[in-house]
Amino acid sequence: MLGTSKLTIWIMTGLFAITTVFFNLYIFLMSLFKYKQTKQWSPSETIIAALSVANVVHQLICYFWMTLDEIDRNCNIVEMPYSIILLLIFSLKFTIVWDTSFLTFYYSIKLVNTTNQCFTQIQAVIIKHVTVVVCLIPLCALGTCVPMLVVFVPENQTENNQDCGMMTPDSYTGRIYEAMLLLFSDVLPGVFMVKCCVSISVHLAIHLRNMKASTNGAHGPKMGSQLRVIQMALSLVGTFLCFLVVDLYVNYQIVVHHENAVVLAFLFISIFTTGTPVVLIYGKKSLWKALLHEYNIFLDVYPCLSCLKVSEEKDKPSTPAKLKN
Repeated sequence: MLGTSKLTIWIMTGLFAITTVFFNLYIFLMSLFKYKQTKQWSPSETIIAALSVANVVHQLICYFWMTLDEIDRNCNIVEMPYSIILLLIFSLKFTIVWDTSFLTFYYSIKLVNTTNQCFTQIQAVIIKHVTVVVCLIPLCALGTCVPMLVVFVPENQTENNQDCGMMTPDSYTGRIYEAMLLLFSDVLPGVFMVKCCVSISVHLAIHLRNMKASTNGAHGPKMGSQLRVIQMALSLVGTFLCFLVVDLYVNYQIVVHHENAVVLAFLFISIFTTGTPVVLIYGKKSLWKALLHEYNIFLDVYPCLSCLKVSEEKDKPSTPAKLKN
């Protein structure tokens, strides 16, 4: 069923590829611009820059494979180049997922205070060596995915249209490896992010309760930029969980029903790599304001599109006039 719509999926992935490259390059270039000014990167900026690069490289390689697969319908090219490209795609997906998880972890420890001294020291060591961790993640991803060239069989085993270089397990060892790969690349970071999400949510609830109690309910509590960061972190987790459900379903279709659904998996990770930078841009107020400003400047070139302009400043709530006795 999924194989019959490969052309449609290829076109849709191309559209999301454009937005993925645009938003991630925007984040990366703005980070570089800020680095040139301050000569330093905060831990969060380091993680976000690494995530943006991984998103762009993954999207370009992924769409390159899909284009080859669409052109070479009879798989006349030898299997090995296709398999190596797929290996790189899966390694980059592993990197993207763990970079996102690491970013959520960073925000959780910045927002949530803990009394456990041992845990606090571990957090401090990790944050102190953010650059090392960010470099280790893609190396671990590559090391985890390389065995699939040996364990998996590079041949098509789907019912409908074939996917060139598609690697599937044909032995008990291969199925065990695939289960472990899904565990480390999808489930484990997902559980990790949910744990961070729960910590942030509990922190938010306690903080709001304390602020409301301190004001005796006179007015709603205000958290400013901290609330924006919390919204960003929780949105990252929500976006990833939606992607996780779809990704596990697609892998189930490939393994159990032998559907050639890998292109569908690439479509949804393209949506994920588009949604993630949008969430990050919104969470960083400076990036969000700069993007709105550039967007409005672009619309100024075309007066007929002036109705699409977005206000760069929030409208201040008007205070009701006091009634005279």
